Amino acid sequence: MEPPDEPTTRKRRIDPKLQAAGWNVVPFDSTRPLSAYDRCAIEEYPTANGPADYALCLDARIVAIIEAKRPGADPQEVLPQTERYARGLTDMPIEFGGYHAPFLYATNGDVIWHRDARHPMNASRKIAAFHTPQALIERLADTFDLACAGLMDTTNDHPRLRPYQREANAAVEQAITQRKRRMLVAMATGTGKTFTTVNQVYRLMKSGVAKRILFLVDRRALAAQAVRAFASFELLPGLKFDRIYEVYSQRFKREDLETDEKWDPKVLPPGYLRDPRPGHAFVYVCTIQRLAVNVLGRNAIFGLGDEDLDPDAEQEPIPIHAFDVIIADECHRGYTSAELSVWRNTLDHFDAVKIGLTATPASHTTAYFTDVVYRYEYERAVHEGYLVDYDVVTIKSDVRMKGLFLNEGEEVEQVDPKTGARRRDLLEDEREFESTEIERSATSPDSNRKILAEIKKYADEHEARYHRFPKTLIFAVSDVPHVSHADSLTRIARDVFARGDQFVRKITGKVDRPLQEIRNFRNRRVTDVVVTVDMLSTGVDIPDLEFIVFLRPVKSRILFEQMLGRGTRRGENCPNKSHFTVFDCFDGTLIEYFRQATDITAEPPQREARTIPEIIDAIWNNRDRDYNVRCLVKRLHRIDKEMSADARELFSAFIDDGDLAHYANRLPRRLHEDFTHTMSLLRDPSFQDLLLNYPRAPKTFTVAPEAQDTVTSAWLVRGTDGKEYRPDDYLAAFARFVRENPDHVEAIRILLDRPQAWSTQALTELRAKLAAAPQRFRVDDLERAHRLHYHKALVDLISMVKHAADETQPLYTAAERVEAAFARITAGHTFTNEQQKWFDRIKEHLVENLTIDHEDFDDLPVFARAGGWGRANRVFEGQLPGLIRLINEAVAA
Repeated sequence: MEPPDEPTTRKRRIDPKLQAAGWNVVPFDSTRPLSAYDRCAIEEYPTANGPADYALCLDARIVAIIEAKRPGADPQEVLPQTERYARGLTDMPIEFGGYHAPFLYATNGDVIWHRDARHPMNASRKIAAFHTPQALIERLADTFDLACAGLMDTTNDHPRLRPYQREANAAVEQAITQRKRRMLVAMATGTGKTFTTVNQVYRLMKSGVAKRILFLVDRRALAAQAVRAFASFELLPGLKFDRIYEVYSQRFKREDLETDEKWDPKVLPPGYLRDPRPGHAFVYVCTIQRLAVNVLGRNAIFGLGDEDLDPDAEQEPIPIHAFDVIIADECHRGYTSAELSVWRNTLDHFDAVKIGLTATPASHTTAYFTDVVYRYEYERAVHEGYLVDYDVVTIKSDVRMKGLFLNEGEEVEQVDPKTGARRRDLLEDEREFESTEIERSATSPDSNRKILAEIKKYADEHEARYHRFPKTLIFAVSDVPHVSHADSLTRIARDVFARGDQFVRKITGKVDRPLQEIRNFRNRRVTDVVVTVDMLSTGVDIPDLEFIVFLRPVKSRILFEQMLGRGTRRGENCPNKSHFTVFDCFDGTLIEYFRQATDITAEPPQREARTIPEIIDAIWNNRDRDYNVRCLVKRLHRIDKEMSADARELFSAFIDDGDLAHYANRLPRRLHEDFTHTMSLLRDPSFQDLLLNYPRAPKTFTVAPEAQDTVTSAWLVRGTDGKEYRPDDYLAAFARFVRENPDHVEAIRILLDRPQAWSTQALTELRAKLAAAPQRFRVDDLERAHRLHYHKALVDLISMVKHAADETQPLYTAAERVEAAFARITAGHTFTNEQQKWFDRIKEHLVENLTIDHEDFDDLPVFARAGGWGRANRVFEGQLPGLIRLINEAVAA
């Protein structure tokens, strides 16, 4: 069918869109003054360069030109024609760089392209609808250039801002000033994206660059957190954000809140969306699901996200200028391709500056937001001390890596996933489950128990060293009824750790008040081990988290990085948290798989599977026929493997003996020989319904209580170079560093050649230079590596350096080194009781610190309580300075 011509397109497609935006479409009449055309779209308006298809009139002025084309034309290509007409409006009182109408549009009835010609840097863009008269009145009155100048001249000096957060604000503001409409800010998890954004919103609103701002999230709980962040943001001491600007949100449910306190933020008045006004200045925090309903309607967004839709959400006539700026938090979430389409269509409805926030950009994210205007990577945040790095423990489980092999005669338990019914059975033959089927079709309780027992060893070691149990997050495979891996791990962990039910909790969407459980896990020591599936993978802050356990195979780079992000924050109640530990229960294959992860990943959104009727329709319409035939054959074979005996009987009404596999094998040849007749069966509605709704064979889940697993583990250190080092390799790298750097690290030269210069300053330099090496030589990690390699616990740092330079040098603990030093110093001398007490205090300090200085005697309680430097110097008859130098030299010798 031929596409409609231009006049028909205008009447049937373009005029209704203009009328919907509030414009009265009228023909041009030369006898009428422009004052009679207020809020009109004047057809065939004359200009010095020819008639314009439409001219939009406000207050007796032509403010916009519209070029109309038939559906086959590309509006972006014809938009320059409007520039010619805008220049030809020579009798208009306004002028912007030669254009006498500032707003230009081109449309084919389906697509609209627009350019604001008032500034040469304003790029043309696609918009969802025409601007309303009120929108253009508002835009004509704006002072964007002055507002941007004021913004750029305003010092960004909030006392809580970190340097990189100021950099992020500056990058966004520079991009907006340069007339960019889409931009992406990528900041590592835990670096304060929300705080940075709230400060950014305040600066945009205060300067007048933006008045109506939408903050978009994808879960109501995150919306509640964001509203709290805006409400608690202090512009000045005692002056909160919501005391100056209005902050609105949708309604929340009890389960969306972390506490039981009564708190009901202000709900956005409906008129703010339907009829935005210049006087409105507000922030609206909303979920993408609710906004999609408001824009597209309920039927258009089925399945977006995993939350129920708000019952009061309805489609609204929202004009495209409802917001000046839209900020999409966690915008990396790609979902399926269908969900991504809803997400984009919702954002595309609005003609606003769009800012994406993410820790893990994906290809679809950067494609939509175009420019990554600022990036603050995880490695830089670790280097600057705002986040902590991680070590790796690889856990090798034969069951996880090789699968589960069951012998004939072995007793198993068969579980019906639908009812939970269980029955014991003896296998009549061998049976094997692939590794990918573990915890989905079968489980070995022994495997789960041994893995958790291995983790407990590291937890006990951590508790002995730091005097606190490491908060631990375990990612399970599933939490489905009757065969839940999360439930199984929770039960076993309670037995393995033996500290009560409250100590180990499951937190998934299926538990009561999950946000309250998260709050307890974060803020209290009652719960220190949590089992989850994906609820805590993103959007949840647990600063004190120190162990992350991957018992769930992950193939999404974005999800993996988000999971890791749960542990990167510096501790709140454990301020000496220097790192966290990742347990890769797949023998390091997860870490290896994601080793080459980059901030911009090529990972596409998950494609939504086509239905069989859609594939059949593609074959019938000869759309990539050979490919779709192959797809259909695979689907038929899959059905043959999954269907029950009853299904075979039902299929026998259509094909011989109901043998779907045989039918699938012969299908390509049949289509080639008799396409129409073969397609008649495939297109039969009853046959298609059976292909979709055939009776499935009942599934069972196998529990193998007798199967034994072999589980081992290995600790690895992760360097700033992105490599993981086993203890032997780590110590070899350390030895090379010590031998190659005496000329670059003064503390190493002192320990090797001039022990008389040993001091607290030298020790501080040594620790800093070691930690800054590519291998990140932390003292704790070096100590553990020496224990694992040399079977010597608590080796002191001085011994490590000396032994690395010369393997004949012995390895001492700090206590052994200090005792040996004092034995040399005190040999042949006698001391008073009070002098001996001071020696005991000094030795206690040296065991922990390896050096002592004058200031320590007055600064540290152990010395200050006994009288400090003055008293100690008198006890040693004024000889304490020389004695301190002698002690430091002896410790370093």
